[in-house]
Amino acid sequence: MQASPNITTKILIWMCAGLILGSLINAFASDIAFVQDYLVNGLFHVLGALFISLLKMLVVPLVTFSLICGVCGIGDINKLGRVGLKAFLLFLLTTALAISLAIAVASLVGPGQGFEFSSDATNSFTAPAGPPLTQVIIDLVPSNPVAAYAEGNMLQIIFFTILFAVCILMVGEKARPIAQAAERLNEVMMKVVNVIMHIAPYGVFALMAKTFSLQGLGLILPMISYFSVVAAVLLLHAGGTLMVLFKLFSKLDPLMFLRKMRTAQIFAFSTSSSNATIPVTLRTAEKRLGVDNATASFIVPFGATINMDGTAIMQGVATVFIANVYGIDLGLMGYLTVIGMAVLASIGTAGVPGVGLIMLAMVLNQVGLPVEGIALIMGVDRLLDMMRTAVNVTGDAAITTIVAKSEKSLSIETFNDPNAGQVEEVHLPHENR
Repeated sequence: MQASPNITTKILIWMCAGLILGSLINAFASDIAFVQDYLVNGLFHVLGALFISLLKMLVVPLVTFSLICGVCGIGDINKLGRVGLKAFLLFLLTTALAISLAIAVASLVGPGQGFEFSSDATNSFTAPAGPPLTQVIIDLVPSNPVAAYAEGNMLQIIFFTILFAVCILMVGEKARPIAQAAERLNEVMMKVVNVIMHIAPYGVFALMAKTFSLQGLGLILPMISYFSVVAAVLLLHAGGTLMVLFKLFSKLDPLMFLRKMRTAQIFAFSTSSSNATIPVTLRTAEKRLGVDNATASFIVPFGATINMDGTAIMQGVATVFIANVYGIDLGLMGYLTVIGMAVLASIGTAGVPGVGLIMLAMVLNQVGLPVEGIALIMGVDRLLDMMRTAVNVTGDAAITTIVAKSEKSLSIETFNDPNAGQVEEVHLPHENR
């Protein structure tokens, strides 16, 4: 019996169990102090936080060693630039398509029309300030690489590591032992990912149980029109737009791709963090989809920081929703401005905490909508954040595979093999006596 379907199935079962248990607690035990103190804020909180910490623990060393292997593996500086440019343009294209689709569907459905809200409902929200573009560009270069690594600043880490790896190539033979050491360390980190995937079902259960204990499915009801439109567009983009592009550019089977992405999507959904999911996305791209390490290790971390398809969809629907609630007609130019702003903001605010709300505040300011309207959608944003992270990760892997195919650095045999890269059982080595 193969291990991978078991791992994926176990994660799905435990995720559903967490969702059901959390919803039941929210409905029937929200006022019981023992349940809240010892289960929700005790057991679930601790297990979930530990699981997220385990995933985040892997990100910086795995990205560093993978990027060094990737750049050294590509070998040619011109090819490195070509791969980076292709990925960047494709990420911009998918973001533009995502928000265009969101605005089109939201305009047809009209969420927020006839929505009633109390005047004090929007008073509790203060829009976070977005950094100016000049500062974002300056912050790409770490003044202190050690601080960038300590703080987990992904764009700075990527910049420094690529520069370091390029210089390893330039030094040549003398620096070969450094590249070989990075390859060995990368193998060890991949094995650590394998080990952590075996405890993933229980971490996912704890995260889901805590989220739904606090949020509850009942929170969706007043916002059902907004929630439904965002959820529908997210599914339409992941299963439609992205897969059409995938088939068009790679000529590969989208159904096989989606089948192999299932575990990474579940991780992204439960953690609500593209960065925390990098280790699983990297492993999926390399072992399951057949992308070579050089391409995957370069594009996946890059995509996790700048690919904002899911966030762009939320912005598009939220803009239409808030405009309808306040009875403001944006018109064609207003919607075109939203599309342009969302694409630019996805680059300009990459890696900034609370990026979704900052980007949405920037977009609303630009088209003259009240920023306080964001308070209306914050109640269901946590649940939608889980969905849009899964869409972001799907986009990261799709673009990685497309670029790898175009650069002839994709194993077609691995991609077409449904059993390739399955999670192996973890066995501790022992001596034969």
